[in-house]
Amino acid sequence: MGIYEFNVLSEQNQYDIVFTKGTFVDSIQNGNVKFVLYSVHMFWVEIIYEESINKISGLKSFLTGEILNKYSNVPNNF
Repeated sequence: MGIYEFNVLSEQNQYDIVFTKGTFVDSIQNGNVKFVLYSVHMFWVEIIYEESINKISGLKSFLTGEILNKYSNVPNNF
C-alpha cells in the first residue's frame, strides 16, 4: 500500500493500518501534546495525541519534509 491508497481510506481504517501494520519510530512532546511517528510501508504517519484530554486528535501522512525534520536531533541552524 502506498501513501495515496492510504489517504483515500476512512480515518478509522487509517488508524487501524498505523496501529496494526506500522512500526513505531519516535515520539516528541510539546507541552500537553505528544507527536508519535510511525513508519508504514514506504511513508510516514504522525499521530497527534493530546494528553490533557487523553485523546488522539489527528494523524498526518507524508513522505518527507518539515514534519519528519522535527524528529531529527540535528539543530535547525545549519
